Amino acid sequence: MEPSRAKLTWKTMMLPLVGLTAFFLYILLFNVDIPQIVATAQHANPLIYSAAITISIAEVFFYAISWRALLSYLCVKISVVRANIFVWYGIFMDIVIPAESISGELCRIYLINREQRGTGGKVTASVVTQRLLGMGMNVTFLIVGVSSLSLETAINPLIFNLILFFALAIATAVALVLVVSAKETWSRKLINSLVRVGEFVTRGKWKRLSHIKEVALRETVVFHNSMKYVIGKPRSLILPTIFLLLNWLCSMAVPYLVFLSLDYQIPWSLIFIVSSIVVAVKSVPIGVPFEVGLPEITMTTLFASMGVPAGIGATATILSRIITLWLRFGIGFAAEQWVELRTYILPAKDNLIDKT
Repeated sequence: MEPSRAKLTWKTMMLPLVGLTAFFLYILLFNVDIPQIVATAQHANPLIYSAAITISIAEVFFYAISWRALLSYLCVKISVVRANIFVWYGIFMDIVIPAESISGELCRIYLINREQRGTGGKVTASVVTQRLLGMGMNVTFLIVGVSSLSLETAINPLIFNLILFFALAIATAVALVLVVSAKETWSRKLINSLVRVGEFVTRGKWKRLSHIKEVALRETVVFHNSMKYVIGKPRSLILPTIFLLLNWLCSMAVPYLVFLSLDYQIPWSLIFIVSSIVVAVKSVPIGVPFEVGLPEITMTTLFASMGVPAGIGATATILSRIITLWLRFGIGFAAEQWVELRTYILPAKDNLIDKT
């Protein structure tokens, strides 16, 4: 397949404007005192806020090397730098495509398979395994957070029920993914069904459909074998889990440092709960580019319901999202441009294998 050149179109430039418009509409809708937020933000400690930015970049780094460790166990070679760039590319896709729960992961699978043909099944297994580990940590931090908070104060029944709901929902999702990963026949039936639908829609005129089916079935076998290999050797998950734990701790340190920059000491238990719930909420594809709206509403509502002053909570939410959304959009966009321009400039033969 001939590599395509990345282009900066008017549609690409419009996406940030759409996100900004939706963001300010959200602020106005909930009657947030914008002058108060601006005044509070102006007194933020720049040194501590800079530390939050640094920790956010480290968060992505730990996520990337966790994924790379899983790829290494499955004999897919990729450098640390390349893994980081692909993860940033995936973050960019997560932000601009309204299917946050899968778009970045599909992007990473495509990027490696584009360079290393025939690795799609193994890369998919690495992505699914990392998602399972992340879900497990999500439930763990929810439980730790609610346990710690219950020792400090009485928990709002609504918040407790919300935490219980997300914990059960995530646990159920983990169980379903494990079952599907173990059932190769289910995957085959799904592929055959999709191919039949494709044949019906195209009336048999799409000649490449049979080839696509053959490749998909072959990659399905590799995927299930890779999942069995990883699950059958728990030791192979130790290093990726450690790196992913560091990733989660960094992600929670970001809002904590933002509150600290505003000279407000927030309990770690609140950070654990809010961050875990926001991660679960963001995994739902709501069709809004730039994730604007639902995460901010969730954060400000949860902070306010747990006793954080409304002005402080709203300001911390905005400052946190500048780091975790807009800064990441900029870095992710740069990663996307670099990857696509490199693919266009370099000869195709130099892009087949990424050597460590």
